[in-house]
Amino acid sequence: MNRREALRALFIVLSSTRANAASPSVSTLIGTGSPGYSDREVNNPYGLVIGPDRDLYFCDLDNQRIRRLDLRTHRTTTIAGNGQKAYSGDGGPAVAASLNMPHEIQFDSAGNLYIAERDNHVVRKVQAKSGVISTFAGTGAPGFSGDGGPAARAQLRQPHSIAVDPKGRLLICDIGNHRIRQVDLSSGTIETYGGTGERLPTPDGAPVKGTPLNGPRTIAITRDGDLYLALREGNAIYRIAPKPGTIHHVAGIGEQGYSGDGGPARLARLAGPKGLAFARGNLYVADTENHVVRRIELETGIITTVLGTGRRGDGPEPDPLRCGLSRPHGVFVSGAGMLYVGDSEAHRIRIVN
Repeated sequence: MNRREALRALFIVLSSTRANAASPSVSTLIGTGSPGYSDREVNNPYGLVIGPDRDLYFCDLDNQRIRRLDLRTHRTTTIAGNGQKAYSGDGGPAVAASLNMPHEIQFDSAGNLYIAERDNHVVRKVQAKSGVISTFAGTGAPGFSGDGGPAARAQLRQPHSIAVDPKGRLLICDIGNHRIRQVDLSSGTIETYGGTGERLPTPDGAPVKGTPLNGPRTIAITRDGDLYLALREGNAIYRIAPKPGTIHHVAGIGEQGYSGDGGPARLARLAGPKGLAFARGNLYVADTENHVVRRIELETGIITTVLGTGRRGDGPEPDPLRCGLSRPHGVFVSGAGMLYVGDSEAHRIRIVN
């Protein structure tokens, strides 16, 4: 081989290496494809976040637990829940408490953990220092009441999603009441942030207060305080601008389906979106009933599929667009750009890097 041929061969190898390094790859972080409860198994994982310790916390839904996965050792520990489907344990260790369908979790700036328990109709709080659990919002009985008073005396109906905003408020997708509720973390006072309780269309550009929200399923907040909201029944995504307090259509035409990749997200069809994550100018959507995760480039408004085939499945890995998913719910993007996905009914948590 002469010098020119050697240089050409080296160029090909380097080009191939760069291409492979740049190509997204999906792998399983935990899970075997079958439900279980062990260091290797999960049972219908839903919401997930990276905690203050930079490890992964997730709702192990059908194990009725909140678990922590050490991303260095891959060992799991239980943070809350004893595995029994009930409502008990307030005032004691979170690991001894009973949970009922924990859907999503969030941390506040002090490291306290909040849990949205759909079927207990409450949001519970685990103290960072003591590990003691208490009810933060809701009474345990479904209903709508309590605005203007203590959140722990108010009624919720099937809370699904929670987020902490820059103003120090916990926002709750009170989906059964077709409202977003807000709780001041300092005073504990609850109010309605948006929604009227009616299952009606959401007008583009309307004030969020006094405007209907049809199935507010999940929320994600940017550092600037913009709030992105997925309407499960409305099959659409909206942005709420905090200063004018208006709501704006971002994605979905309101009809269930799977279409629109490569074009404007506003003209795409979604099917029961149930998870959102914002990172680096992109909004990631768990398009659950389409069995995919989609990305909206917010600057251009273009939507694409980044994980999944559009058909229910379980792999194969590592090509993200050939890897079947089964009703994904939770999505989270780390500061390093890693996409974590609760591939719920495949009983796996996957990571795309």
